[in-house]
Amino acid sequence: MSEPGQVRILCVDDERNVLKALRRLFLDEEHYDILTANSGPEGLDLLEEEPDVRLIISDYRMPGMTGVEFLKQVCEKWPNTVRIVLSGYADTAAVVEAINAGQIYKFIPKPWNDEELKGTVANALEHYELRFKNLALSEELTRKNEELERVNENLETLIEERTTALELRNQVLSVAQDVLDVLPVAVVGFDPTGMIAQCNEECGRLFGMGPGEMLGYDRQEVFSPEINKALDGVAEQQSLAHTLILEDREYVMRVRPLDDRTPRGYVVAWVPCHCDEC
Repeated sequence: MSEPGQVRILCVDDERNVLKALRRLFLDEEHYDILTANSGPEGLDLLEEEPDVRLIISDYRMPGMTGVEFLKQVCEKWPNTVRIVLSGYADTAAVVEAINAGQIYKFIPKPWNDEELKGTVANALEHYELRFKNLALSEELTRKNEELERVNENLETLIEERTTALELRNQVLSVAQDVLDVLPVAVVGFDPTGMIAQCNEECGRLFGMGPGEMLGYDRQEVFSPEINKALDGVAEQQSLAHTLILEDREYVMRVRPLDDRTPRGYVVAWVPCHCDEC
């Protein structure tokens, strides 16, 4: 079993002396874990048990299963491995066949140059790491893109829902304003600070201002000292009914809080007073 951080390399050759030579070659490379097999089938069995092999060095000509056949199966089952072929035959056609069938990283002739082979292995493993990182980045990018697509879909749905809700709310507010405007009673609403937030047409007529002109003003700027003095006592009384004269006519000013528990503002209505009701 390899130590943490070690790189597993599988060497496959039917000549034991070659396998021993490869072991000796990488003896000083402590970060390599060298595995060996005497044939293609033995190499495949070993890979089934040890699937985390990163690099394979295989002889080209072996009895039973050639190196090309072996590496072709390796390429199909373990495509992420880096594959190197050793051969004592300078056959161009064989080189092309091996490269095409097994997707060989490099073809090295026997006898090999030790430093050249060690350099090739180092470069091959670096190639493996880069390919692995690129694959991981590609998978991460794909995952992020999928997440982004889902977020965009959810966002579009949310925007549609919010848009629909806002349109409905605007319709409700419009209808509510229309209802207020047809009332024969002056109505105004203001927040806890006294800012006017709503009023109807009758209220604007009664106080000589357009309904839209009153919005945003402080009640102290719009109403008389008598009205404001009455409104000052609302916080203590929670509700109020106050009689006063406006335009030579008697009105009952009725005040109700929007919420009995939390101060959210007040609604004021000026109701024309009839003698039999006052």
